[in-house]
Amino acid sequence: MAEVREAVDFCRYYAVLAEDQFGLAGQLLHGPVGETNSLRLAGRGVFVCISPWNFPLAIFTGQIAAALAAGNAVLAKPAEQAPLIAHEAVKLFHAAGLDPRLLALLPGRGETVGAALTAHEQLDGVAFTGGTETAWRINQTLAQRQGPIVPFIAETGGLNGMFVDTTAQREQVIDDVIASAFGSAGQRCSALRLLFLPHDTADHIIDGLKGAMDALVIGDPALAATDVGPVIDAEAKAALDQHLIRLRHEAKVLHSLETPRGGTFFAPVLAEIPAADFLEREVFGPILHVVRYAPEDLDAVATALAARRYGLTLGVHSRIESFAADVQRLVPAGNAYVNRAMTGAVVGVQPFGGEGLSGTGPKAGGPHALLRYAVERAVSINITAQGGDPALLNL
Repeated sequence: MAEVREAVDFCRYYAVLAEDQFGLAGQLLHGPVGETNSLRLAGRGVFVCISPWNFPLAIFTGQIAAALAAGNAVLAKPAEQAPLIAHEAVKLFHAAGLDPRLLALLPGRGETVGAALTAHEQLDGVAFTGGTETAWRINQTLAQRQGPIVPFIAETGGLNGMFVDTTAQREQVIDDVIASAFGSAGQRCSALRLLFLPHDTADHIIDGLKGAMDALVIGDPALAATDVGPVIDAEAKAALDQHLIRLRHEAKVLHSLETPRGGTFFAPVLAEIPAADFLEREVFGPILHVVRYAPEDLDAVATALAARRYGLTLGVHSRIESFAADVQRLVPAGNAYVNRAMTGAVVGVQPFGGEGLSGTGPKAGGPHALLRYAVERAVSINITAQGGDPALLNL
């Protein structure tokens, strides 16, 4: 239900932006008497939109809606794990009156279909949401193409951290950590991966997290009572299993739940690691890593996280505004959340997207979302050639 709502929000929001920013008259600019100057936006041509499996309707729809609203045609390549939802969405676009020539669905593997699309000389831009490594490959492919340099709009993952101080409300921290780390089985790019706890209150919060984890229901995600469903496929589960082996040998597993038999379930895990640089890349699933820190070491601890060069989401729990401001200064992130959960950005309210290794911008669901899908054209007209300046007559 939430994903359908987000898909609808993207369509409505981008329609409003298109009407506001893409009018035929353009934006009138101030200039000398005797001429008019305007700046107009227009579509680039054909956009390739490559979407992920974890939001198979919302992100798929959002990319397409943005490209279409800016005046482009779209070649849509959904994740290979989620072609059926994409197929139904494209049928809805066509049934709503969109010329079928403006939107084509190309399901398949990234190594074949995706690679062919991003290497094609006639494309005019790429919108991509997915892994950082895949974004690097697409960027290299685009750089090697002959022809115009085209925009690459990328939203990738992150080593998302939440910093807690001793003034934070324990119950609120626990609720927001559980939702941020284990909601959607940890399969959101915005999900919490690293929880930084002060030494003085760490044990108290960890005990509460263990109890909250025990209350989670793992099972069929089609059932309303379920809190944590399976991970996407066997490959994802194998990667999490391998990481858990490393945690048992090189870190400390604080708490874990029993994994249901069958399917690709991976039960939530709470582990303590010595420092943020223990993680070299995003671990995509319901594993939460705890790092203890001393308040006087906040700068060093936060700087170490920022040094990984990811910048997607950041959480802060504190009743001291200066602490929240310090953390945001030390750890740049596209989306910062203070005293609340870190997932569930709302279109038009919390424009979503990262920086550094986490994305290029512009933010999805934000006021600048359509600009990278468009070209800018400045038009200057000498109206004295028509016999005078009508604006002067109005004086």
